[in-house]
Order: sequence, then structure tokens, then C-alpha cells
Amino acid sequence: MDGRRRNPYELTDESPVYVISVAAQLSGLHPQTLRQYDRLGLVSPDRTAGRGRRYSARDIELLRTVQQLSQDEGINLAGIKRIIELEHQVAALQSRVAELSAALEGAAAAMQQREAQVHASYRRDLVPYQDVQQASALVVWRPKRGE
Repeated sequence: MDGRRRNPYELTDESPVYVISVAAQLSGLHPQTLRQYDRLGLVSPDRTAGRGRRYSARDIELLRTVQQLSQDEGINLAGIKRIIELEHQVAALQSRVAELSAALEGAAAAMQQREAQVHASYRRDLVPYQDVQQASALVVWRPKRGE
């Protein structure tokens, strides 16, 4: 969050506001189909204290997706459930990758800052070593005898 308190009455895509009859109408499905999808775990709406189902805008969109996959693509409900699980897994992994990328960028910046501090601490009176090419000739010195 950005530090501000959220208004508890503010509606979001996850706000459970639609009863089953309205959700069925918005999704173009029969209420019994929504109950079946809930039993199968395809679309699980929030529940009220009296156990009534309350659907969010995101749930309505998911109901439409399930219907589209079932009717247009010919995928069975078990396959649709697996697709939904995999999509949730992909979203979680993408979120984790974003977290790790941000942490990596922070660590790289800290490392560069520390490296700059180390370089700034070098003594300036030292001369860098430069490798000088040696001649390949071998000179042997022999002292003269008797001198």
C-alpha cells in the first residue's frame, strides 16, 4: 500500500457484492451451474455469515472464462481447473520474479556503492604496477679467474 488507509466501503474487483442470481445473470450462466462450479472448486465465491455466496467482479470474469473454455474450446472441467491452477501459479511466480529482481537491483547498487568507497580509499602515492616485457636473451656473467 501507499501508506494511506483504504476506505472500507471502496469497491474493488475483489469485493464480494453479487448474490448468485445476479452473478448468474451477469455471467450468462444458470445459478445451478455456478453452484456446480463452486462444488468443483473452479470458482469459489466468498460467503456471508449465513453461508450465502457473494461473487466479485473478478469471479464473474472467471465464470465467463470457464464458460468460454468449456463451450468454445471444448475443454472439460478438470482441464479447466488445472488451467486456472496453472495461471495462479504463473502469476505467483511472476510476482516472485519481480520481488527477486528488485532485490537483485538493490544488492547490485549496494555493491557498486561499496566498490566506489573502496576505490576512493586507495592511497594516491602508490604507482600502479605495469608488466614490462622482458627480452628473451639470456646473459650469463662469469667472473674472470685470477683477477
